[in-house]
Amino acid sequence: MKLLLISANRERSPYPVFPIGLAFLAGPLREAGHDLSLLDLCFEADPLAAVATALDARQPEVVVISLRNLDNVTWPDAVSYLPALRELVAVCTGRATVVLGGSGYSLMPVEILAACGADYGVVGEGEELLPRLLHCLASGADPAELPGLVVPGRETFLPPRSIQAIGPPDRQLFEVARYLNEGGMANLQTKRGCPFSCSYCTYPLLEGQRVRLRQVDQIIAEIRTLVDQFGVDYLYFVDDIFNYPVSFAEQLCNAMVDAGLRVSWSAFINPEFITPHLLGLMQRAGCDGVEFGTDSGSSVMLENLRKSFTVEQVRCATRLCREAGMDVAHYLLFGGPGETEETVLESFRLMDELAPTAVIAMTGIRIYPGTPLYRTALDEGVITAETDLLQPVFYLAPGVKDRLSALVTEQAMQRRNWIVPGLEVNVSPAMLEAMRIFKVRGPLWKMIKRLERSHQHPLSGGH
Repeated sequence: MKLLLISANRERSPYPVFPIGLAFLAGPLREAGHDLSLLDLCFEADPLAAVATALDARQPEVVVISLRNLDNVTWPDAVSYLPALRELVAVCTGRATVVLGGSGYSLMPVEILAACGADYGVVGEGEELLPRLLHCLASGADPAELPGLVVPGRETFLPPRSIQAIGPPDRQLFEVARYLNEGGMANLQTKRGCPFSCSYCTYPLLEGQRVRLRQVDQIIAEIRTLVDQFGVDYLYFVDDIFNYPVSFAEQLCNAMVDAGLRVSWSAFINPEFITPHLLGLMQRAGCDGVEFGTDSGSSVMLENLRKSFTVEQVRCATRLCREAGMDVAHYLLFGGPGETEETVLESFRLMDELAPTAVIAMTGIRIYPGTPLYRTALDEGVITAETDLLQPVFYLAPGVKDRLSALVTEQAMQRRNWIVPGLEVNVSPAMLEAMRIFKVRGPLWKMIKRLERSHQHPLSGGH
């Protein structure tokens, strides 16, 4: 069949993100004999016109639209991406069968399908399900009972099946060089599934709680292709946690060293599973920066958010990295259940003590169905069962709700290594655009130590 794959993501802040989910789909679809074309809307000035042009030129039988996120997950300036998705589906309707998928779609698949009017929805991993759906469409068979497939008018669907052998992404159709130049890095996934249970997190819902590992030799081959074929010199591992399982991280780093790959990289790591030995291996393999999903510097809040580690483990892991000369960023979430002014200040004090390269903080926590935070929000009356979560709804602890933004702004503005999107502390769209001119490699937060920060007051209107 003639397929048009559309990446619907147009978010470019803080940098454009390569649509790796669609790249994982491209290989199995090509192997199934389908004729593929791609439209990446991230770089299109007029996305609807670009879609209409692609439909005229390619005349696809099926359009597959990948939705990476529902919104920008930024309080108080939340922006929903659903209106743009509705317009996109409307342009395609009547021209081809329209199939929705992607991580953003899979969060509320029945509701999004109903809201957007597409023909089918693919929940979770589509490498096996999508070819099966296309086979049904081509043969005239009824696909309604395929696991993970959402059909209009039905409130339920069979649970999706996790794939066991994760193949390499096929990047042939994609502008890898442009993402490298404008985003500063290429992305790579080594595993799926998350065994942890952070209260707000959707990773276990999207990928399952059992960790499924890719073959190390396959990952090395993918990196070599990125370096040799696409000129990639910086990688970002998109795994929710790079250093778990520890044995796999060690095996991969050793393989990267043995392969002599000339590439730098960074990744999210869990402070509970970092050791001097692993950190040394990571550095020898090219790692020059790590990010911690720390969430809070308060023991009470770590427990409330169901984090797997302690404040002392955060302290020890950060010191190891700093002593090794590694750039370090901590990501914090303010406003979760039980947050008070004192727990907020505890986080600031811990970050002052640890002195990381950067602290990226968010205020408010997006509520998603199926998470422990969703149940907490229901129990506390923050939301009801009828609350429309297709629109961005955030949890803000009652004890700090009215003062949170002012408190975080006041404290963060005093610290040059803090970035608070939404409140626009030490960051703005204009600043991000200016930084891209320098063709920065790696995460933009690494530039903090080299750039004068703009202390723009968030209420000044600059946005």
